[in-house]
Amino acid sequence: MSALSSLKILDFSTLLPGPFGTLMLADLGAQVLRVEAPDRLELTREIGAQDGDTSYLHRYLNRSKRSLSLDLKKPEAIEIIKQLIKEYDIVVEQFRPGVMDKLGLGYDVLKAVNPGLIYCSLTGYGQTGPYRDRAGHDNNYLAIAGIQDYSRRKGQAPVPAGVQIADLAGGSLHLVAGLLAAVIHRTEVGKGQYVDIGMTDAAFTLNAISASSCLGADIDSGPEQEVLNGGQFYDYYETSDGRYFSVGSLEPKFRQALCAALDKPGLIELAFSPDQGAQVEFKRQIAEIIKTKTYAECLALFKDADACVEPVLTLSEACKNEQLISRDMTVEVDGIAQVGCAIKMSESPPEFHFKGCAVGDHNALLTTEFGFSEDQMEQFRKAGVFGT
Repeated sequence: MSALSSLKILDFSTLLPGPFGTLMLADLGAQVLRVEAPDRLELTREIGAQDGDTSYLHRYLNRSKRSLSLDLKKPEAIEIIKQLIKEYDIVVEQFRPGVMDKLGLGYDVLKAVNPGLIYCSLTGYGQTGPYRDRAGHDNNYLAIAGIQDYSRRKGQAPVPAGVQIADLAGGSLHLVAGLLAAVIHRTEVGKGQYVDIGMTDAAFTLNAISASSCLGADIDSGPEQEVLNGGQFYDYYETSDGRYFSVGSLEPKFRQALCAALDKPGLIELAFSPDQGAQVEFKRQIAEIIKTKTYAECLALFKDADACVEPVLTLSEACKNEQLISRDMTVEVDGIAQVGCAIKMSESPPEFHFKGCAVGDHNALLTTEFGFSEDQMEQFRKAGVFGT
């Protein structure tokens, strides 16, 4: 039995953060039914390489999720949702604040239909505060959260991250945690609730180390001022052929192993000196040594060194990495290779049922699972509920 097989989720979210969160839940067995606008193009269907009529990204984000196409501007569609909400008692939505209320699908309305409803809203700035109605994207949330200013080199501009940190590590993961916490609360107390996740809030919590000092001792942070943001040797180092290695040898035994692997025992004194100037010189010498060696030579050098030194892999190399392969982090679904699920469970492992499907592929469930008659379905079609 899947870990979350008892959860039935109506997913109104689009783009990346909401769908990534409900993907995690679907992988662990939750029954996720996407409610999609029939005549509006979903952006993630267009991003990146294409698999037929949609993208590989969409196939991944929406695997194991069924799709119901409904024009939510039609009153009949709202009545269908109210019928579904009696059984699908968790809602995930990612509209701007107030949109679901205008559609007639706000929390108070749906809670009246099902008092046990868990209703999760995921937005850029949350449901309250002066920024609640602003539009935003990942880099905006990271900027406001204070992350980008000290996550850069001195005298250089912030660099766009290759992954969406605020969207995924912030929004998606906090959404999943909040939703599951609400499920446990409902199980224990018998009440549903409203869950408000702001991606900027979530990103701000990722400042775990730096914000602790800033709030507790009024110590600001800046580029290359701390141990973990380039202020010391914890950093990336270029090889002679333009590749990079990550060096994270923070603990004493790892620093000793680093010096031994580099065959420079004389570096140990610098490595353990509390003097900032010595630390700068230690970093300079590491960079100088690695710069004389090729990527292949460094691979051989650090292969058996327990020193927290690893190569910076390209994405294609990571997709073939022996560690990730051994952990089932690439899987095949309907003949397509996809990223696996990072949550490993002994009794209820993740399951992948089918790739992300076309809009409305599962409209028939209204008849087979919810009792709508064929005459009603025909009326819905004539009214344009399922699109034109």
